[in-house]
Amino acid sequence: MDTLLRNSRRKLSQGLLFWSEAGQGIPVLLLHGAWNDSSQWSLVMEKLAKNFHCFAPDLLGFGESDKPKIHHSVDLHVECIAELLQALRLEKVYIIGHSLGGWIAASYALKYPEQVEGLVLLAPEGVKIEQQEKRWQQMRNLVELSPLFVKILKIVKPLTKMLGWQEKIEQNLEQRQIWLQYPAACQILFQRQKLEIEAELLQDKLHLIEVPVLILQGGKDSYDAVFKSQTYKQLISQVDFKSVAHAENDLPATCAGIVAEEVRDFINSVRVM
Repeated sequence: MDTLLRNSRRKLSQGLLFWSEAGQGIPVLLLHGAWNDSSQWSLVMEKLAKNFHCFAPDLLGFGESDKPKIHHSVDLHVECIAELLQALRLEKVYIIGHSLGGWIAASYALKYPEQVEGLVLLAPEGVKIEQQEKRWQQMRNLVELSPLFVKILKIVKPLTKMLGWQEKIEQNLEQRQIWLQYPAACQILFQRQKLEIEAELLQDKLHLIEVPVLILQGGKDSYDAVFKSQTYKQLISQVDFKSVAHAENDLPATCAGIVAEEVRDFINSVRVM
């Protein structure tokens, strides 16, 4: 990578927060997705740093940031970002968020609109979908499988293969391994009380967002992800929606050039409004 990334850490009230930054000028904050850390943005930052001052933190509980034993919520991460921006003396920023980062970014803009110039949301989480509670329960059940039961599944592999179940079981166990690496994301997304999670969902609040918004969505992403992005599109007043037809669920990594170009064009358009 030609762009020099500068790594920093800052002690906040809930723990030590790590971030990478690059470039100079207009500040842009990049918030990673649920199953990632700030390195997700490396390729995008390399391209954006030519024009902007980019900051990509590891959210608390992720990557190189502290992993305190606290109760994670979207609002807790909003407050951590507020502390970070105050420490960096950044009065107004553009916020780019993917997945969980998009949910946090939109929540931040609702709570602190005076600090946000604009939002770019990539396949954002944070709105209700059909059979939401059933989906949460399925995810909890998979994450909370006992190690003994997982061993038993491996022992009876010949039987499950004969019954035609093995491919689905292997997919679920692979997904479980990914989720287990991100306990903070699991807690925020599906391992809290139903009422608490629902209280932070945004479908009843998105119409209150006052800043310009760009939504980017992979055309080959899951049905649920596309539905969530469409919900954001329908409920936000100042919004532009763009689908990247060939993309799946990790736009920052697989379509860094497109993302950087869209972010650059969006910021330039907001500045001339």
